[in-house]
Amino acid sequence: MKYLTFEQIKAQLRLDDEQAELERTLLEMYGESAEDTVLNIINRSYTEVVELYGTDDRHVPAPLVHASLLLVELSYTQRAPVTQTNLYTVPYAFDMMVKPYMRL
Repeated sequence: MKYLTFEQIKAQLRLDDEQAELERTLLEMYGESAEDTVLNIINRSYTEVVELYGTDDRHVPAPLVHASLLLVELSYTQRAPVTQTNLYTVPYAFDMMVKPYMRL
């Protein structure tokens, strides 16, 4: 993962150490997918985000980290494909967090 940590994911999902370790590979895959999705949506590379918004102690803006964690949680809690009775969308808050960083 480029900017999410396993500890952040574990805290977001409220998993204890044992449960998190059992699902570590899956959680790391969700983390990588979430990061890639956010970077694709804002149409920027990780390097570009760090160069534009990074500081010495934080390389990626908090809203992008938070948006990525929301996607991880959505992937973790909604593992089944979307169906007629299971229509979930990415929360509106996600859009509000990533749009300021989008390159048009």
